[in-house]
Amino acid sequence: MADVLTEIVQPDDLKKFEKIYHEQLYKNDVTPKAQFEYAWCLVRSKYPTDIQKGIILLEELYKTHEEGQRDYLYFLAIGNARLKQYTKALNYVRSFLVIEPGNQQVITLQQTIKKRMEKEGLVGMAMAGGVVLAVGAIVGVGMAIASKVKS
Repeated sequence: MADVLTEIVQPDDLKKFEKIYHEQLYKNDVTPKAQFEYAWCLVRSKYPTDIQKGIILLEELYKTHEEGQRDYLYFLAIGNARLKQYTKALNYVRSFLVIEPGNQQVITLQQTIKKRMEKEGLVGMAMAGGVVLAVGAIVGVGMAIASKVKS
């Protein structure tokens, strides 16, 4: 399941679905299928701006097209998790699980997101601890220099 959060769309696929979407957009007749396929590619992009654009398209579909809501929720969770917006991602996972409580794929995604949160939380705490140690060392050196100057 971790590959779902790290999988990168092939550039050819992105171009193909982007072309279809923009052709339909130009005709002012975008089908939900074209919008979903383009958004699905965007949330798997390596660029955060693409992922954000995919999230916007999926949110729009979720609000206007009831038929594919479970798929929209799933990829909204993936997109937000890839942007490290874990709380939003988990909200989408929970919404999906209300519709389909036993879905193993989504339960696994939920566990993966929680593990990432824990890992990054510990990394954040370790970094904060390192900053405190560094500041303490600087203060200690400053005090040692100040005491030598007084002597």
